[in-house]
Amino acid sequence: MADILIHRDHRLGLARARKMAWKWAEVAEQKFGMECTVFEGDDKDVVEFRRAGVNGRLVVAADSFNLTARLGLLIGAFRQRIESEIEENLDALLADSASSKPLTNAKRAAKTAAKARKK
Repeated sequence: MADILIHRDHRLGLARARKMAWKWAEVAEQKFGMECTVFEGDDKDVVEFRRAGVNGRLVVAADSFNLTARLGLLIGAFRQRIESEIEENLDALLADSASSKPLTNAKRAAKTAAKARKK
């Protein structure tokens, strides 16, 4: 088993960080086949993600992102490559955060409801 730990500080505030985390989750689902579930809180959100051989969480706070992932034995061999790609994607989203379009509450609710139905 291999673990990935990534921390990024930011100055987005929770509302903008939340929007960025939703965008990150959409990319993870589309590009990597992850199943993502978002748990919104008052002072932080948690995006849990999983697929065969990978599970983890992205904790979204007003001033930071903390991603932890556990890679299975086979995927663990590619840990450095996977970690680099996650860092690049997260850094690109942070750099592009000023121009990102927010998800509407209706889209967010529909996505959360769809995830709940899958379980």
